[in-house]
Amino acid sequence: MTKNVYGVSQVNRYIKNMFAQDFMMHQICVKGEVSNCKYHSSGHIYFTLKEGGSAMNAVMFAGNRKGLSFQMKDGDEVQVAGSIEVYERDGRYQLYARQIDHAGEGDLYMRFQRLKQELEEMGMFAPEYKKPIPKYAKRVGIVTAPTGAAIQDIRNIAARRNPYVQLILYPALVQGEGSVESVVKGIHTLDAMGLDVLIVGRGGGSIEDLWTFNEEAVARAVFDCETPVISAVGHETDTTITDYAADLRAPTPSAAAELAVYDVRQQIELLNGMGMRLNSMMRRSIQLARSHSGTLKARLQQRSPKNRLNEQRQYAGELEMRMAYRMQRLLDARRSRMQLLAAHLEDVSPLKRLGGGYAYVKDEKGKGLCTIRQISPDDIIDIVLKDGAAKAKISDIKV
Repeated sequence: MTKNVYGVSQVNRYIKNMFAQDFMMHQICVKGEVSNCKYHSSGHIYFTLKEGGSAMNAVMFAGNRKGLSFQMKDGDEVQVAGSIEVYERDGRYQLYARQIDHAGEGDLYMRFQRLKQELEEMGMFAPEYKKPIPKYAKRVGIVTAPTGAAIQDIRNIAARRNPYVQLILYPALVQGEGSVESVVKGIHTLDAMGLDVLIVGRGGGSIEDLWTFNEEAVARAVFDCETPVISAVGHETDTTITDYAADLRAPTPSAAAELAVYDVRQQIELLNGMGMRLNSMMRRSIQLARSHSGTLKARLQQRSPKNRLNEQRQYAGELEMRMAYRMQRLLDARRSRMQLLAAHLEDVSPLKRLGGGYAYVKDEKGKGLCTIRQISPDDIIDIVLKDGAAKAKISDIKV
């Protein structure tokens, strides 16, 4: 054994310095196919460059994003200019990109596009062939790996939404050698069981990891399946041929469980709400019936002979009182008028005038004298006073 023993950090630092001293590593341009591209919330872009059987990790920091003029995705053929450095903490090297240029589509992406176009022209993606997903599924089949996040997410969400739904898992290989045959067999096996709906998929990964679901055999198995199929491959941004062939695409396995399993809590809430509304309607109907019954009872009492007789008696009494009142008012009015007339007669009465020093004069024939022209000297006239009358002879007339 050598006498010189170095720590891991010493070795990593030494290798890092070697890379730092190599001028070529600071001004390098690498060409390859993008895989496992991730846009981080911080603004950094993490991806892998692949060529043949080799791969290299790469990152473009947010500060260098101006050196990327397009939306990079898995399958793109790119040329990356930057530097290759060692990340001392992990002892691994990666490409730090300063500029990324689009160089075309990668081989896998071209294969994806060719197969997609071919199957689309055959009508395998036509909407008229899509079967509806049953709303109240009782038995749900799942074709995926027996371990991993996908099956766990589906189980957890299904148990939370409806614990009475039966989940039947076909443990399939979802990547690598034999995965295509395994997934196809799982679809055929579960389809023969007469289930309500199938979920076919897996968790996220690179384009290579998801490639099983871009194979024509898997797409045809999904298309030929009599049971409605929900495709749940990868994350929301991942799209495979199986997604197009399935009756419904879910962005994630968790979303597939939500689409396949009806939330029984909603049904319970709906039934409770309907029960409350029914009770409210029944109480309101009873109240209306009671109110109507009370109205009918009041009408019956109002129209009874005894009640009507009492009403007629009361009405007759009211008429009698109104008649007496009107008669009293009429008598009072007549008395008042008679008093006014009597006062007026008294004012114009001759006797009242005679009592004030006046006299009434008439000729022998009893005709009242109003003017001096009605008499002549030696005429005899009667003078009527307050307490008697006297005759007089006209001796002289003055005008």
